[in-house]
Amino acid sequence: MFGNLFEEEEGLSSTSFRGRVAKGGDEPPPPRGRSNLCGIKNQGGTCYLNSLLQTLLFTPEFREELFSLGPEQLGCLEDKEKPGAKVRVIPLELQRLFASLLLVDQQSASTADLTNSFGWNSSEGTNQHDVQELNRILFSALEHSLVGTTGSTFIHQLYHGTIVNSIVCKECGNVSQRQEDFLDLTVCVCGVSSLEEALWKMFVEEELFEGNNLYRCAKCDRLVTAAKSAKLKKLPPFMTMSLLRFSFDFAKCERYKETGRYCFPLTINLRPFCEEADGDNSDYSYELFSVIIHKGGCYGGHYHVYIRDIDQLGHWEPPEEECKPKTQKKVKEEVKQICEPKLQEDDPLSVITAIIAQEPSKSVLLDQLGQKLMDKIGSSWSKKFRKHYGPIGKFLQSHSDVFMLVSNGTRVAVKASPVNDPLGSAEQTTNSDPSTPSDPGAADPQPGLDQKPEPEQKQGSHWFDLNDSTVTSIRESDIEKQFQGKESAYMLFYRKTQLHRPSEALNNPKYKVPLNLIQMAQEENVKVQKMREEFEATNNTVELRLHLAPSFRLENGALQPIGKEQDGSTTLSFDRRKTVGDLRLAIYQMQELWEGDMALTVARSLPAGLHLYNTLTDDSVSLYSAGICTNSELFVWNGREVRGATVLTGAEWEPVLLNVVRPFLGEDGDQEEEVGVKCEEARGGFENGGLGLKREARGFAGAATLGEVREALGEPEESLLCQEHKGGKRGEHGAGEGGGASGWRVFPPDDMQRTLKELSLKDGDALLVLEPQSFDSSVFTLNGDVVTVTTPSDCRWLQVEFSPRGGGVEGDKEEERRKIKVPATGNMLLCEVKQRAIDELQLQEQLSGAQYCLRQVDCIGKLLPPVCEELSVRDAGVRLMTTLTLCPGNAPKASQLFLHFSVGTEPSAGMEMDIIVEKTCTVKECLKEMLDAVGLDGTCWHLRRLDWCEEVGEPIMDEDASLSELKINNGETLVVTEGQLPPKGFLKLFVWLYLDPRNNSALSMDFNHTDNGLTEEQMLEVVTAGETHGHSPPLGASNIAELRNAGQVEISDEATLEDLKIQVLTLPALQDVCAPTTAFMRVWQLEGRRLARILRGQQLTLKKLKLTSGTDLCVQQLLKEEDLGPKDVMLNVKMGVPGERRYYPPEELVWDATRDSSPRSLRTCLAAHYGLSPDSLLLAKHQPDKHTWEEISNWSQQVYKKKKKKKAESLLGTPFHLKDGDTIGIKNLLIDNNRDFLTLEDERDQQRLREQAEQQRKGGQAAGSAGVGPQKKTGPTKSRKPEVALSIDVGVFR
Repeated sequence: MFGNLFEEEEGLSSTSFRGRVAKGGDEPPPPRGRSNLCGIKNQGGTCYLNSLLQTLLFTPEFREELFSLGPEQLGCLEDKEKPGAKVRVIPLELQRLFASLLLVDQQSASTADLTNSFGWNSSEGTNQHDVQELNRILFSALEHSLVGTTGSTFIHQLYHGTIVNSIVCKECGNVSQRQEDFLDLTVCVCGVSSLEEALWKMFVEEELFEGNNLYRCAKCDRLVTAAKSAKLKKLPPFMTMSLLRFSFDFAKCERYKETGRYCFPLTINLRPFCEEADGDNSDYSYELFSVIIHKGGCYGGHYHVYIRDIDQLGHWEPPEEECKPKTQKKVKEEVKQICEPKLQEDDPLSVITAIIAQEPSKSVLLDQLGQKLMDKIGSSWSKKFRKHYGPIGKFLQSHSDVFMLVSNGTRVAVKASPVNDPLGSAEQTTNSDPSTPSDPGAADPQPGLDQKPEPEQKQGSHWFDLNDSTVTSIRESDIEKQFQGKESAYMLFYRKTQLHRPSEALNNPKYKVPLNLIQMAQEENVKVQKMREEFEATNNTVELRLHLAPSFRLENGALQPIGKEQDGSTTLSFDRRKTVGDLRLAIYQMQELWEGDMALTVARSLPAGLHLYNTLTDDSVSLYSAGICTNSELFVWNGREVRGATVLTGAEWEPVLLNVVRPFLGEDGDQEEEVGVKCEEARGGFENGGLGLKREARGFAGAATLGEVREALGEPEESLLCQEHKGGKRGEHGAGEGGGASGWRVFPPDDMQRTLKELSLKDGDALLVLEPQSFDSSVFTLNGDVVTVTTPSDCRWLQVEFSPRGGGVEGDKEEERRKIKVPATGNMLLCEVKQRAIDELQLQEQLSGAQYCLRQVDCIGKLLPPVCEELSVRDAGVRLMTTLTLCPGNAPKASQLFLHFSVGTEPSAGMEMDIIVEKTCTVKECLKEMLDAVGLDGTCWHLRRLDWCEEVGEPIMDEDASLSELKINNGETLVVTEGQLPPKGFLKLFVWLYLDPRNNSALSMDFNHTDNGLTEEQMLEVVTAGETHGHSPPLGASNIAELRNAGQVEISDEATLEDLKIQVLTLPALQDVCAPTTAFMRVWQLEGRRLARILRGQQLTLKKLKLTSGTDLCVQQLLKEEDLGPKDVMLNVKMGVPGERRYYPPEELVWDATRDSSPRSLRTCLAAHYGLSPDSLLLAKHQPDKHTWEEISNWSQQVYKKKKKKKAESLLGTPFHLKDGDTIGIKNLLIDNNRDFLTLEDERDQQRLREQAEQQRKGGQAAGSAGVGPQKKTGPTKSRKPEVALSIDVGVFR
């Protein structure tokens, strides 16, 4: 009925990965904790499965029955792929999991193999289901899997019980009975206060058929008055109670959870509820050993389980705050023995008085009195006293001089009793015991919960809380805290008290475990231990880059390598646990010819060159303490000078690389002008640069003054230094049109004494140097303190070079190449440029009857595809003042594509052929034209594209798609490959390109300018981390990241994630993506319009990652390598602006939550990132759906369970569920007193949400007024996943 209504909002799906990929291999799993028990990893929403599996594991009889089944009955997992093999995969995987939980030294085990044997896909690992439903389905799957084996009935033997339903005719006495089998009892919670009361209503009270609800008696053959009742006929060894905490309100048409108090005992006697009660008392006595707990509401939550360690497999340690002095326990026991009244079991007055006197609150709930009496004397009131004294209620009323009702008639207390005073004084004596309630109104303990001193528990009575991967010790009395509230008991597991464990099973996890599984666990332990040793050694090895002083010289304020071939650096692997002195000694041994002192200084490669910071002086300090990590750079020198030049160290002397721009007005240096233009374009310089300006990159110390810079440049004092005017509008007129201008601001004389740091000059800034005579030309104009650089009008030209052989720059002889400058504008058609060039070069006779076209040349002299002569210079993307080559060949039309192709092999110089086809041409038609062009025929050919490294890539699968649909671009190279298309059946994955508006990369600019024809289906806006994905308008461009459809790939599910990245890079839409390795790419899995999770593990297969066909993936290009581990969380962090209600731009931060996922760990990570103290930071998580911030404190605020000590919480679980892409706000309390994280945008969005909710409410009322009857109040509803039925696939073994 409830499907997957218990959705668990977990963060990362950590169990999809075996371990974190580190430098030296996989990170080993952490060992078991102090409890010596193993948890189970959560696959994202499998806490319900984990809780049930732990309960079954700690049911020794179930575990041993499962282990008793050998390979001769179940088969072997190695044979499951063999045809015809009968391999019972589910029990085999369950055996392996149990053995791993018992014997493998790891903090938590994975259920991935078990869930795969269930036939579950990736969504089943993240969807939460009902544990009561799973209990029945899992038992059914096991029974079907074990058909034909000796274990086919063990579920039936352990859990099967029978209920007999009887209907008795009140007129003739005829009894109609019907038996009903059960594996678990579903008991009511609504309207009852305890398990005993619910069982009483089910199996003791009768339902009368009378009035309008009569029963048709088969014997009387008419409607008669009758009574219906039920009794337990057969009791199983293990009794499972499923509590109906989730109900449906038909008035409000919504689900709700019963959170009221519902008591259950540690031991229960079921004799009153059985049909036959003649057996021994132990036949009906059960003791509690497992409680599955649900925390949350009816639409979301989390499961964990309290389990009693019957076989004493774990190491139980009492919580520190619960420890009590032994002297107090001894005194309490002695007082109890002295003051306990003498019990007369045949006198009900004495029995009830004794029961009440033993209660700390001196009162007992009426609905618990019967059970307490049964526990006291071993018999029920009805069987022992009812015949002589009547119902227990009437007995209490008839003895009103002794008993009285309190708490609104729900409790019974003693009015006067000779034992009250001494017992009260005894209680006062022991009142210092922290476990003894002194409040009369405190919650009533159950029998067995508080009557025994806690530390003196009997063997096998220790309890543990197993919460996914975490296992902690708890006290027996902690179970009482699960009687009520949003975190309360959901399933109860009882075992017969007759079931005793043999002594050899105690403290022996190998008991009854098959030898093959013991051997498997031992091998796994050896493997894990070896991994830990290797990881510990590798994790402490750092890669250092050493720069040797003899290979460097000081130039332009920074250290530069002397030779271009070798940069004067070497790599050294070193253990960071060793000292600086050890490192110095190792370098001495490497550099045998080194003479004199050796200083090791931390260095850093900057755009201007190498710069030095702090010197390592203390040889006794370890590299770890000195802050040396992997990829740290160290400069090895004498500590004073390099090649006679003194080197200034420290952050204040960091060099700045400036682009020094000078006038260039020469007329006879065409080649130099051309180089200057290229330099401007290649460095992304001024759009109006080129002729008239030349630039040079120079480095200067950041602490140098502007006057010192002028002196270093060799300029006279009257020269002007100018900085590019940021406020000016640049590029309003392109350089190609002529008349473009750019503005520069002249530094005032006072700035000559200011340093580059003080002037906020940074790497890449331009510095224009002008002499007074520069203003004599029309290029430079001085107006106040602003210099305007105007592009001269004679820059409107194109140079056309005639190449009769079409070989590019080097393909023709020098005497055959002729050049001419053709006047041109951006609006001139290229066909006019071509005709003017032919006329001025006088090529009419030479080119008569031949087809020639214009082609651009790249920086290495390679000819680019012919330009479309129907387009203008601007529309064709041709820049003025560049060179076009007139070559033999046809020019494509605007509706055509110019393609290169080769047959059979990778294209190489001189082997490519050219072809012009229509853009609407299909792949099949294009292939046919290529085959016709080379004289081939047949159908055993197909086309492939080149990947990003110019190698033959994946085949083009859709032969009926047009070239434009496949985004095959002009000038692209296709390879005609022999053979049929590879068979289908691979995963079809849809790929989107992530365009972050905050990243002004060339790739983003290229997409924005070239892909203007994308449809709405090819473009969408996706929510970046921490932003809402609703249909509301975005707050700003920076809140929404744009996704562009990059196409789709077909790939085998056995391919690795690295293979997927390589194939994705072959897509035409990603041909401009420059990724040195696949580690520079991040792949997200999309769910709807939200970035759901980052795919991790380069060598994991797509099947292991649980990708299915049709999945949407998003590719994000990174500026540095990334290799996330399974517990690494990629967060977007942003620091609050002090005193303002806004934040600095967000930054990406990878937080390693492998060993510690507490708030303190995150706070320490952020403090290290910002260089602040952890205690000065205040953190909060942004809730994008509600536009609110949830503050993250050091300790859990839910302290009602353990009032004396707050329990540290995991940020990966409830209530924060941190996951990839979440936004964390930070406040520095040292300089910011504002603890409120809300911004003005948040408040506006909250107001908008309230207005939308009000509109929906009014709309619901308006729609309801036209209906009949009461209408349900409508409001904003939370979108939930559709409910999916839980199932387990089982093979046929009959």
